[in-house]
This record gives sequence, structure tokens and C-alpha cells, in this order.
Amino acid sequence: MVHATTGSGGATPLRRTPRQARSRARLALLLEAAERILVGEGVEALTTTRVAAEAKVSVGSLYQYLPDRDAIIDSLASGYFARLEDVMDDLVRTAAREQEREREQEREQELWDDPVGVLVDTFARVYRTEHGFRALWFGSGLTERTRAADREHKRRMADGIRRVLLALGVAGDDEALARACHAAILAADALAQEAFRRTPEGDTDLLDEAKAMLRSYLTEVATRYERR
Repeated sequence: MVHATTGSGGATPLRRTPRQARSRARLALLLEAAERILVGEGVEALTTTRVAAEAKVSVGSLYQYLPDRDAIIDSLASGYFARLEDVMDDLVRTAAREQEREREQEREQELWDDPVGVLVDTFARVYRTEHGFRALWFGSGLTERTRAADREHKRRMADGIRRVLLALGVAGDDEALARACHAAILAADALAQEAFRRTPEGDTDLLDEAKAMLRSYLTEVATRYERR
């Protein structure tokens, strides 16, 4: 289900932000209609007239929130980014809980033995279920606002990896760690997109290669801190 959002990073593509529950529900209805068109017909079919017809509202009603095709694309992308970032936040909280439990039980063995595998598998599940995200990203017609929002989204996802590593106690918090996590998320994103371009379920062999690459890289990052 598509949820109304004010935009990734706080920048809203909406003509006006709905304040009342009824208005938020109307915007959600419009975005759900847009996503159905996106998944069924592709990004090229996302016109204001087509979305209004699919949502069974007047074009004027749609224009209150989504003034043009770019605003529709930007709003959909913003919702996808928000959901991916929510997943990352959940993983950070899980890593923190596992590390705290380990300390409480006074065990040396990590309970979350393979954080890279957890990360890749979790986001692969999101890719499998978010058909609109795949249709938007693998189609054409992304706006400059969406591309800029994606760059900021990747920085927030990289910060999520940084917080996971800190929660697990495998690295120290500094600029070098932030840079390494940004590199890791860029590489992982590229491999994930290619895996899901090959097959809707994700090429498992390529996803396994992504895990192997990230494990090696993040192990090397952690080793840098052990040497200090």
C-alpha cells in the first residue's frame, strides 16, 4: 500500500501538504492509483489525466496535491525511500538489542552472526514486494528531484549501516567509517538493482556475490579499527 509522504528528507513535491485525515486519505488514494498504473503499464503511462481516472476523481482534485507528472513520480519515489529507511531503522534497533543481550549474557560469540546477510536478505524482500519501486527505478522518466532525493536517501541508508556497525561494536565512529559505509551502500545498491533486473525474484547467485563482497569489505573496515 502506498502511504502519503511529505517527501524524502523533508522536501515535498506536493502542491500542498494535506493536514486533515480526509485529505491525507485522498492523497493516499491518488498515489495508490498511480502505483497501479506504474506497475501495470509503466512509468510512461503516469499522466495526471490517467491517474485521476484510475482514482475516480476529477483532475482538479488531483491538481490540489499533484500538479504534474513529475510530482506524481517524486511522491511515489519519496514513499519508497521512506519505507526502505524504516526497514533500515528496524535493523539498527535489532542490532542494538542483540548486542545488549550479548552483553547481558556475557558471551563472546555474536548473536547476530551475519549482519551483512541480514541486511541483504531483508532488503531483497523489500525489492520483491515493492513492485512499484522496481517499475519506477527500472523504467525511464525519473525526475531531477527524484534523483537528488535518491542521493540523499543513499546517504541516510549509509548512516543506517554505520549505526548497525556501531551497535554491534565492530567499528569506531569517525569520518572514515561514514565514508566506508557510503561506499558499501552504493555498491550494494548497484548489485541489488542488477539482480532484480535479471529476475523479479532477484538473481540469488548475484545477491550471494553481493554478500561476499560486502562481508569482505566491511571486515576490512572493522580491521582498520582493531589496528588502532
